[in-house]
Amino acid sequence: MSLALDPELRTLLADMPLSTELTPEMLQLIRQMPSPPVRTDAGREDVTVGEIGLTVFRPKGITPTACVYWIHGGGMVMGDRFSQIDIPLQWLAELGVAVVTVEHRLAPEATGSTLVDDCYRGLLWTAENLGAEKLVVAGISAGGGLAAGVTLMARDLGGPEITAQVLVCPMLDHRNDSTSSRQHSGEPGVWTREMNEFGWRSVLGESTTVSRYVSPALADDLAGLPATYIDTGTAEVFRDEDVAYASRIWAAGGDAELHTWAGGFHGFDAIFPEAALSVRARRTRTEWLAAKLT
Repeated sequence: MSLALDPELRTLLADMPLSTELTPEMLQLIRQMPSPPVRTDAGREDVTVGEIGLTVFRPKGITPTACVYWIHGGGMVMGDRFSQIDIPLQWLAELGVAVVTVEHRLAPEATGSTLVDDCYRGLLWTAENLGAEKLVVAGISAGGGLAAGVTLMARDLGGPEITAQVLVCPMLDHRNDSTSSRQHSGEPGVWTREMNEFGWRSVLGESTTVSRYVSPALADDLAGLPATYIDTGTAEVFRDEDVAYASRIWAAGGDAELHTWAGGFHGFDAIFPEAALSVRARRTRTEWLAAKLT
């Protein structure tokens, strides 16, 4: 079922090559594409921690008191630590935060809890080495799901203390059976139910035991989480699982803010940041984060 898109986004999307499915052959071609250049005047340091890479960006001329730990998107099968990096770098420029972005391993080469374990290891390094008073975990799409998983791990394993989590159109539920998932099946799109199935199958294989840290929607208890920001679009596959996650945080007595942008498709503000709806979404997210870091 085709859902109504924001008119400006619909026009922009018309020029994009879209597909219904993601195949191993397509994945290999996508992985060969270079990442966009990183545009920032911030100081940069590259670090290796075990089998993962981290890049630290620091604003020049100030000592940041807050750090954003960023996890990139890509369906758990593609992307690198510089994917969608303009989102946290905007926070660096406007809010004066440091940014640490993690290069976790990818499925299908890495499976099970490997990806979220990589991200948690990077978070521990960040907490131990950045010296920030406030630590924010943030991610987009698959990275949003991993950010939610890492935040659950930090709660359950005794740290580090997280001030807030920012989940941008997060990939939270391996069951892939919501109404919004079914609405985005059988037609080309940015991220479809079929693509989502490919991503989850790449991570989980034939396993019937799925960790709540890998698929955070499985977590029985969402109490005790830090302040949470979730945004999604009305015309995207993850809409319903994202709304459900926010609702369950409220039900557990937690602090969550949810924005479901009318006419937004998956990752719209990452793909077309200058579109009017994208500007609104980014500004709203930044204002929320600024308030939490005050």
